[in-house]
Amino acid sequence: MDLNVIQDYIAELSPFLKILAIILISAIPVVEQRGSIPIGIFVGVHPAVVFITAYLGSLLPAPFILLLFDVIYEWLKKFRVFRPLINLIDHKIRKNTPRLEKYKEIGLIAFIAIPLPTTGIWTGSAVASFLGLDFKKSLVCAALGGLASAIVLTIGSYIAYINTL
Repeated sequence: MDLNVIQDYIAELSPFLKILAIILISAIPVVEQRGSIPIGIFVGVHPAVVFITAYLGSLLPAPFILLLFDVIYEWLKKFRVFRPLINLIDHKIRKNTPRLEKYKEIGLIAFIAIPLPTTGIWTGSAVASFLGLDFKKSLVCAALGGLASAIVLTIGSYIAYINTL
């Protein structure tokens, strides 16, 4: 589906539904804030509202991922149909584990804060859970990294938006 189609659809929603869409898009793996903040700003929601709702929406899955990732991951390993997904997860975790093990909390915050594909709260929380990092510290790191990411994305998206006017 084309991003413009999604953006056009969201632009037609009521203000409440636009905010709800931003929250839901922020909670989707891979997309997270990287998709919800630009969409929210480009459909006319005030940048401060977009910032707050996207930030909070992206944090919604973090405690569940931190608590349940290992259990679900081990269960998925039992089924051949999930092998491609397991291989993808293994690859992403192995790729990012050395940096996170070395720097732990600072590494986790930085990893989550970088608004690039395969980084963010979902992947950062999964890696923290996989490494057995402390739940409370990991949740704080997710919140701080998500906050930094939301700031960068909101400023960048707003600058892009005003340059299109």
